[in-house]
Order: sequence, then C-alpha cells, then structure tokens
Amino acid sequence: MGWLDLLRELGALLTVLGLLVGALWLVRRYGLTFQGLPQRQRRLAIVERLAIDGRASLTLIRRDGHEHLVLLSPHGALLVETGIPAVEPAVATEVRPPLPPPGLTGIALQQSLRRIPFDFAALVEKARKTASRGAAA
Repeated sequence: MGWLDLLRELGALLTVLGLLVGALWLVRRYGLTFQGLPQRQRRLAIVERLAIDGRASLTLIRRDGHEHLVLLSPHGALLVETGIPAVEPAVATEVRPPLPPPGLTGIALQQSLRRIPFDFAALVEKARKTASRGAAA
C-alpha cells in the first residue's frame, strides 16, 4: 500500500468524521429530535425547548395536564416555575381565496382571478388579533 492510498483512506475517514460532527452540532444547536412512532398515550412530554446559549436551555415539560418550566445547564437543572395549567395549542386555519371555476383558461382565467378579493392588510390584522388572543389566554 503506497502513500497515496494511505492519504486517500485517511482523507475519507476525516470527511466521514467531519460530517458526523457537523450533524451532531446541528442536532444540539437546533434541538432536533426524532419523535418516533406513537406507542401509547404518554403522561410526560416536552412541549417546547428554547436554547438560551450553547450550553443552557429552557424546557417546558407537560405532565398530567400541568406544565413545568425547567432551566437545563451543565451545572444541573433548576425548576423555574411549576403548576402552569396546560393549554392546548390553537389550530391555525388557513385563509384561502375562493378558487375560480374549473375549465377556465387564458384571458377568462386571468379576469376571474382579478375578481378574487385579496386584502393583505385584513389578513395581517386578523393574524394580530389571533396572536393577541393566544397571548392573553
């Protein structure tokens, strides 16, 4: 085995190790997890996780209808708040304009699309109201 073959194998090994380290960094940095297939109704769930810095994170844990806020760091876990009543997330409804009748092509389709009311300001205002209701709850 020559030097060139040895360098090629070492380069391939370093490339694979670099890809693994990069994937691990992405998982840790962005909190990516694999949920797997649902087996049964669980009593314990991580609702949300917010990375504060590279080593500490706030985690919202739901247990039996109550939520608990925990600060996780290399120094340990600190219970920030407990007994928060669990709220179910609001189901977002998508606002879609009505579709034009089927079978239209060309100029007739363009004219039909121009008649569809689309008010961006109204959509933004509706989103703000929905967000403020969710924050008030």
